[in-house]
Amino acid sequence: MTTWTTLKRRVIGRPLATEDEDSQLLPKRLALPVFASDPLSSVAYASEEAMLVLALAGAGALRFLTPVSFAVGALLAVVVISYRQTIRAYPDGGGAFIVAHENLGVGPGVTAAAALLTDYVLTVSVSVAAGVAAITSAVPALLQWRVELALVAVALLLLAGLAYWRSVRLERWAV
Repeated sequence: MTTWTTLKRRVIGRPLATEDEDSQLLPKRLALPVFASDPLSSVAYASEEAMLVLALAGAGALRFLTPVSFAVGALLAVVVISYRQTIRAYPDGGGAFIVAHENLGVGPGVTAAAALLTDYVLTVSVSVAAGVAAITSAVPALLQWRVELALVAVALLLLAGLAYWRSVRLERWAV
């Protein structure tokens, strides 16, 4: 085994057999905080960003902030309702790809999967940028290091995610 393969195996774990892939589900106690964080974080910054954009348009445009905030809240309600419907329709698990593929076809399924991947990347980007902005506003001496701080934060999130999934896989497959 090469050094790269050994390192990869230690960080990620052994490859799953194809027949074992379907049983990779999160326990219910972890599924809600993991999957609810995505739609919540996607809209968490919406009102602030809307206010910034409207402020740039001029003070008179700020009157649109309340309707935009209600629209964001309505969108969150639609997401919650659709998640609940998906959970009822697919009690054994069904992601966006499976739901869209089974109901609409391959193209919409791939589109849904690509949209989710894009959303995850953007969610991490926005969250890390907001965190680094908060840190550098509290400690201005770190302002020149904001890119490096963001990269370190993303790397830490990556390693934490890999460590978690590795521990779940080891726990599940330990016999």
